[in-house]
Amino acid sequence: MTPAEGLAVADGGSVSDYDFDLPDEAIALRPAVPRDAARLLVSHPDGRLDDARVRDLPAYLRPGDRLVVNDSRVIPARLTGERVRAGGTARVELTLLAETDPGVWQAFAKPAKRVGPGDVIRFGAGGLIEGHVLSREGPTVTIRFALDPLAAGSMPLPPYIAAKRAPDAQDLDDYQTVYANLPGSVAAPTAGLHFTDDLLARLAADGIGLSRVTLHVGAGTFLPVKVERLDEHEMHAETGEIAPETVEEIRATKAAGGRVVCVGTTALRLVESAAACGTLAPFNGETSIFIRPGFRFHVTDALMTNFHLPRSTLLMLVAALVGLPRMHAIYDHAVRSGYRFYSYGDSSLLFPETR
Repeated sequence: MTPAEGLAVADGGSVSDYDFDLPDEAIALRPAVPRDAARLLVSHPDGRLDDARVRDLPAYLRPGDRLVVNDSRVIPARLTGERVRAGGTARVELTLLAETDPGVWQAFAKPAKRVGPGDVIRFGAGGLIEGHVLSREGPTVTIRFALDPLAAGSMPLPPYIAAKRAPDAQDLDDYQTVYANLPGSVAAPTAGLHFTDDLLARLAADGIGLSRVTLHVGAGTFLPVKVERLDEHEMHAETGEIAPETVEEIRATKAAGGRVVCVGTTALRLVESAAACGTLAPFNGETSIFIRPGFRFHVTDALMTNFHLPRSTLLMLVAALVGLPRMHAIYDHAVRSGYRFYSYGDSSLLFPETR
């Protein structure tokens, strides 16, 4: 079995095991300013919880530890346009997913029933950017552009933010990590949004290493789990890469007794995909790994991550690392203590029980 196929583990129970109540006002619509002023809930190996700030992160790490970050850059993938037909026009929203050939993109259309093969959709000022719909399957369309559609795009804010406000110019900075490099994501690796250049400099001065990997986050990260039993859920695939020199950095950290701290579930999913055979190796391809209770971690010693949606695969990943009862204790504390949730919300630093 290859990493792209995921890993066979215990079924992780049912999706209802990962439910919790969250007040609507706990959903953050804007990030903390400055970024590292966000709150940080630290869960120690013995289960103790500390209420800290992201700027306090160096105090919870040791010289010789290594952060692994996802340097994928979010593309302005949200387009709003007008479908043009002989019978009239209609407003259509697209979320670009991937460029399959030069100028040809797959995209989610909303509402999908308004578009079909042969339709023309015009975007941007004056409708100068035209998309010609080649095919549609369910909510997904294949569309050809003569000009770059990203020139007419805005940041693809998650649905729980987009439903409450429109993206604006501030999101171009807010929804991008300071170390973003390779474009390709349609959702941000949100744990990394908390880092500032100053915080990265302080971590480096304390002897904490930084390694970059690239996993292009797809829109499937927001798709709900539609089955009750987790062993029946099919994960979406995402494309990632870990360079040989990054593998050597991580191996050297482990060999010297340092801890590998993944910044975000995307970085964690990628390094564990690359270590599916038990040893970390360079990686370039797709992964559909589904990490849930019963999973055996080969690389990750701790995880920095935001607070996730109920019943989501990301919450199941957290439970795989710290255990289901402890996951619920962490989230109960976060809700009661007024932590802000989701992409623009606060963060957590999670250490599993000492193994």
